[in-house]
Amino acid sequence: MSFGIPFFPQEASSISGNVDALFYALLAFAAALGLFLTCLVVGYAVKYRAGSNADRTGERMRTLPIEITWTVASLVIAFAFFAWGAALYVRRGHPPSDAIEIAGLGKQWMWEFRHPGGQREINELHVPVGKPVVVSLASQDVIHSFFVPAFRVKQDAVPGRTTHVWFIATEAGRYHLFCAEYCGTQHSEMGGWVSAMPPEDYAAWLKSQGEGETLAAEGAKLFRALGCSGCHGNSSKVRAPGLDGVFGRPVALANQQTVIADERYLRDSILNPKKEIAAGYDPVMPSFDGLVDEAELQMLVAYLKSLSPQGAAGTARQGAAEMERVP
Repeated sequence: MSFGIPFFPQEASSISGNVDALFYALLAFAAALGLFLTCLVVGYAVKYRAGSNADRTGERMRTLPIEITWTVASLVIAFAFFAWGAALYVRRGHPPSDAIEIAGLGKQWMWEFRHPGGQREINELHVPVGKPVVVSLASQDVIHSFFVPAFRVKQDAVPGRTTHVWFIATEAGRYHLFCAEYCGTQHSEMGGWVSAMPPEDYAAWLKSQGEGETLAAEGAKLFRALGCSGCHGNSSKVRAPGLDGVFGRPVALANQQTVIADERYLRDSILNPKKEIAAGYDPVMPSFDGLVDEAELQMLVAYLKSLSPQGAAGTARQGAAEMERVP
């Protein structure tokens, strides 16, 4: 502490300690190396100062074992830090399968969140302590960045794609949420709060907010309103790919390649359907680019994911489980 200001933010997530440990190790190594090099510079400056009796004949003494030692040591240290950081990065990209999924949308200049039960929040995000939470991020306009210093997590929300960030809050409290990417004139005002609550309090909060329509339910309505069911519906006379269980499934393409129907594929199929044409089908689907905004695209993707057992069903079960904790 200095003048009542903490040097580092509070550690409030399961990954905070690991991130700080890596940072402290890098800081200590940099300080030790810097001190060693400074001592060498000062020592040689004193030794070879003007008027000293130091030997200046220019003869050099090379010791192969020493050179091999410092070269190998430098390589080992560099790879050790790389492996440490890579392990944290890989862990960051693989949330637990039972995580609660919350949809997040960044726009100039606010954060909008929607819980599995349909509850909505603006610049506020309530999460349970001790439960893994995945925030699926999208942007309606420019690049934004979801940053919670106390959780040591930061993830860009990029136009045209869905990104994810996950965390487990370990301490109840209220923590600052920032946009860490300059996004326009009111960037500094684009902030909010993450409220970590005990599971029973979080369940009570969900119940007090009431249940609204989920993203998948609104996506189903939009799917029909846009006329998508006219081609992809079970009773359709138009020959179009079936969508039941499509999420997470391999899809054969007309160019002899195979892709996995992930969120990226679903988004591209809506906005740029001629990019990856399913094998055996004509490229007749129109593009919806400019006809649906990012929020509506989130709804459609959530609906398509809900048609698959490995899609939104898991997060819906999580939301229902939290609601059932309160009598």
